[in-house]
Amino acid sequence: MTSPADPPNGAGASGPGLKLLAVTACPTGIAHTYMAAEKLAQAAESLGHSMKVETQGSIGAENVLSDNDVSEADGIIIAADKDVDRSRFVGKRVLVVGVADGIHRPQRLIEQVLDAPVYEGDGSGAGRGGASGAAASGGGGGGGSKGRSVTYKALMNGVSYMIPFVVVGGLLIAVSLALGGDTTSKGIVIPDDSFWKTVNDIGSVGFELMIPALSGYIAYAIADRPALVPGMVGGWIAAHGELYDSEAGAGFIGAIVTGFLAGYLVLWIKRVKVPKFVQPIMPIIVIPIVATSALGLFFIYVLGEPISWVFEQLTDWLGGLTGTSAAVLGIILGLMIAFDMGGPVNKTAFLFGAGLVSKNPEVMGACAAAIPVPPLGQGLATLLRRRMFDDQERETGLAALFMGFFGITEGAIPFAAARPARVIPANMVGGAVAGAIAGVASVEDNVPHGGPIVAVLGAIGGVPMFFVAVVVGTAVTALVTIALMSVGEGAVGASATAGGTATAGGAAGGAGVVGAEGGGSGAPSVVGEPVLAEVGGGGRAGEASGAAGGAPGEAAGGAAGARKAVAPQGVAAETGEVEAVPAGQVLSGYLTEQTVKERLAADGKDAAIREMAELLAATGKVADTAELVRAAFAREDQGTTGLGEEIAIPHAKTDAVTAPVVGFARSPEGIEWGAPDGTKARLVFMIAVPEADAGDEHLRILALLSRKLMGVEFRERLLGAGDVGAILGVLGEIG
Repeated sequence: MTSPADPPNGAGASGPGLKLLAVTACPTGIAHTYMAAEKLAQAAESLGHSMKVETQGSIGAENVLSDNDVSEADGIIIAADKDVDRSRFVGKRVLVVGVADGIHRPQRLIEQVLDAPVYEGDGSGAGRGGASGAAASGGGGGGGSKGRSVTYKALMNGVSYMIPFVVVGGLLIAVSLALGGDTTSKGIVIPDDSFWKTVNDIGSVGFELMIPALSGYIAYAIADRPALVPGMVGGWIAAHGELYDSEAGAGFIGAIVTGFLAGYLVLWIKRVKVPKFVQPIMPIIVIPIVATSALGLFFIYVLGEPISWVFEQLTDWLGGLTGTSAAVLGIILGLMIAFDMGGPVNKTAFLFGAGLVSKNPEVMGACAAAIPVPPLGQGLATLLRRRMFDDQERETGLAALFMGFFGITEGAIPFAAARPARVIPANMVGGAVAGAIAGVASVEDNVPHGGPIVAVLGAIGGVPMFFVAVVVGTAVTALVTIALMSVGEGAVGASATAGGTATAGGAAGGAGVVGAEGGGSGAPSVVGEPVLAEVGGGGRAGEASGAAGGAPGEAAGGAAGARKAVAPQGVAAETGEVEAVPAGQVLSGYLTEQTVKERLAADGKDAAIREMAELLAATGKVADTAELVRAAFAREDQGTTGLGEEIAIPHAKTDAVTAPVVGFARSPEGIEWGAPDGTKARLVFMIAVPEADAGDEHLRILALLSRKLMGVEFRERLLGAGDVGAILGVLGEIG
C-alpha cells in the first residue's frame, strides 16, 4: 500500500514525471537564495523532473507555491537558513537542509527527497533546527559546527528582538531623568506627580520586557512558536529575584539560560508520541503549559536558591573588604559592576555602594565611575571601528552612548549577549580601571546613582578625576573590545565556512552560509524578492521575472557583439518590444566598458576591493572612494561575499556613490575570498548603490548576477573572453 505522499509508481530520482517543489531562503542575503534555486532547477531538469522554486531573500516573496502546487507535489525540498513556514506542507515528503546544500549537491537532494519523512505538523516529520533538521535531511556530518551554528543563530535571534526594548526603554528613562529628575540622598528621583514620572514608568516597562524578550526569542529560534511563552515566562522569572528569595534577579545571563532551556525542552516534548486526537492541541495548549510550568518550577526551586546564595555570599565578602586598599576595592567593584550589567553580581556591588553613601561615599564613587563604562565603551567601539559592526549594532551603539551618560549599564547588554566571550571581559577590564582610578583619587558620590549625569547634577566630589576615570575606563573597554573582535575574526570565519559546508544542516545548520551572505548581526530575517526558477514550463530556468525575453548579446562576438543591443530589464508596455540599452552597457547601463577590467593586479581580497572601487570611480559616479571602500569592508565583516564557484560579489550601500554602478574584473590566479566551497575568486563583480536606491535595485542586480553565474558554460566563456568587448558581449546575456 502506498502513501499519498509517495511518487507515482515507477517514478525514481532519474525517471520521468516527478513534480517537485523547493523553497530557498537566506536570512539577510540574496545571492545564495538564487544560486540554490538555479542549481535545484537545473538538476531537476537534467533528471527529467519539473520543479517550481519559491525564493525568499530580502525584498518580498514571489513565485509562491500555491495550494494546487503543493497538493500535486511528489516531494518538497526546503534549502534555507531561516524559518520557512511548513504548515502548508503537511502530508507531503519534506526534506530540510541548509541553503549551501541546495547549491553544492542539488541532485543528491532530489534523490533524498523521495525517502524524506512525511511532514505531519509540529513535533513530527521534517523537523526544525538542529536535530530534527538533520533527521529530515537524511544525513550527518559536521555535527560540531552544526550545533554551534544552531546556538549562535538562536542567541542572535534573541538579541535582535531584545534591542528595541533596550533602546526604547533606556532612552525614555534617560530623557525622563534628564528633564524631570532631582538629585536627592536617594539618588536622582522624579516627583510622583510629574509628567516625567509617567515617561519614566513607560521606559521602565520597556526595560523590564527586554529580558523576557531575549529569553523568549532564543527559545522561539530553537523550537518555533510553542517555545515562545515558556521562554518569555522563564526570562521574566530570571529577571525577578523576589520569586526565588534573591534581592537581585539573574539578569541577561539568566535569560540566556532560560531561553535555551525552554527551546530544547520544547523540542524534547515535541518528540513524545501522542495519540492523533491530541496532536492538534499540542502546540497551542499542551506544550506551552507543560514547558512553562516545568521551566518555571525548575528555575525557582533549583536554580533560584544558588543565585540567592551567591548574592548573599558576595554581599558578606564585600563587607569584609571595607578596610582594604581603595584601589583594590575599586577594581573589585568595577569588575562586578561590569560583569552582568543588572544581574546579581552587578546588583550586589551597586547595593553595597549605595548602602555606604552616607558613611563612606568613596565606595559609591568607585561604583559610579564604573557604571557607565560598559555602554560608553561599546558605543565608542562602534564609532572607532564601524566596519566591525552591522547597521543595527551601530545604531544600538549610539543609543548605548546616550544611556551610558545617564548611568544605564544595561545599554551594553545587546553587545554582551551577542559576543559574551569578547564583550564581557572588555567591559570588566574597563570597569576595573575606572573603579581603581576613582578609588585612588577618593572620588565621592553622594547619591546611589552613577554615570556622568550625577557629576553634571552636582552629586560628585572630585569631578575632574571622576571624568578621568570614566574616560580612561571607556577607552580601555573600547580598545579591548576591538582587539578581541579582531583576534576572533579568523576563528569565526573558519567556523562559518565549516558550518556553511556541512552536508546536513537542518533549518539552522547552514549558519556558515548565513555569514557568507551577510547575516552575523542577528537581525530578524525578512523575506526577499523571489524569482521564477521553474523547470519544465517551456521557459528558461532562472529567467528574471519581468525581463521578457530580450535578445542576449553575442556570446563571444568581440567588440562587435558588445555593441549590439542587450536584453533590458523592462518591456515596452504596448508594442512588446524590448527597450534598448546603449551599446557597450549591461545591467541597465550600470556596467559599462569603463567598469570592466580584464585582469586584477591585486592578490588579496582587501587590495582587490580597493582596486575595484578605483575602477568604479573612473565613471565619475563615486564621490568618495575611501568611503566606498570602507562600506565594502563593513559588508565583508558581516560575512564573506565569496559565493563559491570561483565567484565574489562585494557590494555596498553608501552615499559615497551618486548612482548605481557595477564593475567586473577577472583574476586568472584567483583570490582567496573565504568562499564556503573553498574556491578562490576568479570572477569578481562589485556593486555600489546609493542609500536611497539600496532596496530593490542592488538586490535585483545581485539576483540577476547570482542566477546567471550558476551556469558553468557561461562562467567558462566569461573567463575565456579575449578582451573588454568580448567580456561585455558575454555579460550582455545577463540583461
